[in-house]
Amino acid sequence: MKFRGLSLILFVLAVIFTSSCNSSGNKEEKISTDLVKNPNTADGQSNPGSLPVFKFEEIEHDFGKIIQGESVSYEFQFTNTGKTDLIIVDVSTSCGCTVPSYSKAPIRPGDKGVIKVSFNSAGKHGFQSKNILVVANTQPNTTLLRIKAEIAGPNSDK
Repeated sequence: MKFRGLSLILFVLAVIFTSSCNSSGNKEEKISTDLVKNPNTADGQSNPGSLPVFKFEEIEHDFGKIIQGESVSYEFQFTNTGKTDLIIVDVSTSCGCTVPSYSKAPIRPGDKGVIKVSFNSAGKHGFQSKNILVVANTQPNTTLLRIKAEIAGPNSDK
């Protein structure tokens, strides 16, 4: 009787394990790995001349004084000054009040791109500084952008 119970448990675990390994249900769109070029060798050496390069016009923007509740936006403009396609993998922010948008398409060498950041000052007051982390196929693979603003109450002078 003990052997039969153990066999049943092993069978159930085997079914769970094999069914959890099936990833065919994941329909999320992925970037083709053919687009990502990694010039690093197995020993960590790289040819930096073959990498895409972000060249931002500026990495920090100051909105100055804004009224509490106001929504403002800024576009961080950049050029790919490298020799291969630049692919932005992700753009994340330090706060839900800051929302980024960017092109998912590769940026060819010499082409320009934009990362737009919208900031909603509702519920905020005083000096605010928000970080925007850009992850791309560059070296280093992260770039930090920043926005800041001085939030004034709705009845104060701007």
